[in-house]
Amino acid sequence: MQLFIMRHGDASMIAQTDAQRPLTGQGIAESRLMGKWLKSLNVNIEHLIISPYLRAQQTSAELLAELGYKPKCETINIITPSGNAAQVHDYIDGFIETNHCQHLLIITHMPLVSYLVAELTVDQQSPIFQTAAIAQIDYDKNNMNGKLIRLVSPPDHG
Repeated sequence: MQLFIMRHGDASMIAQTDAQRPLTGQGIAESRLMGKWLKSLNVNIEHLIISPYLRAQQTSAELLAELGYKPKCETINIITPSGNAAQVHDYIDGFIETNHCQHLLIITHMPLVSYLVAELTVDQQSPIFQTAAIAQIDYDKNNMNGKLIRLVSPPDHG
């Protein structure tokens, strides 16, 4: 199966709480650009798991506007910036088993995105994500790990 891990687009530093930080104009553009990139892959994202933070929710909305279809979406609280990668890995394995999907996209935050890629892959490297970057992992659900195929950032397609 293909697992896509995405960091939210560029967000404003001005908000009452970290959870309420909205996307900037640049973040909106980045999210749309990465939606176009995903669409160009001709994959059918069946499920989308999103952080409850505003910037992740907005990233999802902008990306979906470019995809042209709406996968099943779920917001979960364990994928915030301070989320535990091992706990999220367990959640993903259970989710995949229950939902039998072939293409899953998760939109979350730094540093969790880096820790999550390390947790989910055989080589356990933690790449640094630019805003709106997407890591593609060829995930073996039987072995519960995978191989990082690529890490794509908006400047790669701008």
